[in-house]
Formats: sequence, structure tokens, C-alpha cells
Amino acid sequence: MTDRTKVYFDGGCRPNPGAIEVAVVAKGQATIRRDLGHGGNGDAEWLALIEGLSVAQSLGLADFVLLGDASNVIAKANGKMKCRDADLPYLGRFLTLAGGSAPRVRYIKRFQNLAGIALAQTHGR
Repeated sequence: MTDRTKVYFDGGCRPNPGAIEVAVVAKGQATIRRDLGHGGNGDAEWLALIEGLSVAQSLGLADFVLLGDASNVIAKANGKMKCRDADLPYLGRFLTLAGGSAPRVRYIKRFQNLAGIALAQTHGR
């Protein structure tokens, strides 16, 4: 039996709205991407989720769970909350990248989110 790999994701922007940045932590490695355009926190969280899935796939992970602290994005990605029109392109991109079936996406508290911690450390907080 294999252990499920945890892939942490978080996104933010400075100011809000502002320049988007995302972080993903998987297998002890942090990936941080900046300058992903201009938008709000919701846009940043969607892009972080998509980046998390992309990182998991690039690592060849077969059994993984995406963990983040953006409860509304997670609920929408899991089909438990209706997407606003502005969220639909992100959901479509996520599902296309996933091959049509959404992977496991779970909510964790902010202080547990290793990607959020990595992102905050880049700003000296």
C-alpha cells in the first residue's frame, strides 16, 4: 500500500487586486511562481490549485491529494458549490488538466498550509 502524497497550494496578490503569485509544496520542494497576471485573491487561489495539479502531474504522482485553505475554490472544484461566471474558465482549465475527473481536493486550515507558509516567507512575514 502506497502513501498518498500531499500537495499543498496557496495563492495571493499584492495588493488585492494586484499582481498574482502562487506557491505549491510537494515532496518537500516549494515551487513559487510570480507575475501570473493581475487579479484578486479568488483568481490567485484558482491559479494555485491549477499549479498544484500541474506540479503533481509533472512529478508523476498517481495517488495525491491537493490541500489548500481557500474553502470556496475547493468547494467549487469538488462540485459542492456553484461557480460564478468568473470562476468557470478556471474550473474548466482545472478539469481539462485533470483529464475530466477532478482529483482529491481538500480544505486545511491556513496555519497547516505549507504552501501559504512558503509564500509568506518570501515576504518576510
